[in-house]
Amino acid sequence: METEREAFAKASQARELAEQASRGADEGQGRSGGAFMPRVREVEDDGGDPILQDLFAKEREYFGGLLNTTKVYAHCPPILKAAKQLSASIEKSGLLPPALLPLIYLRVALINGCPF
Repeated sequence: METEREAFAKASQARELAEQASRGADEGQGRSGGAFMPRVREVEDDGGDPILQDLFAKEREYFGGLLNTTKVYAHCPPILKAAKQLSASIEKSGLLPPALLPLIYLRVALINGCPF
């Protein structure tokens, strides 16, 4: 069992790595100093899949394009659909004030170095 000191050291190290990654994102670079590249090929064509056709059409209409997470989850359409349903359920649950949701999205995007 790890001690409180070890847990704090791990958390500090993780925080430092996140800050380094964030600085790299600000400069458009990954850890190796090169440009960021996706590690998983992004899917942008629905390939005739009815689940992807529906979800891609809705997202393109709403956002004007596909979000990166959608393009990655599209490798497995049922999981993409379930993830979208989970997000919608959280928003519709009423557990979070509607005015707070955009602030949460913005904060998470900033923490992850996403220019959203």
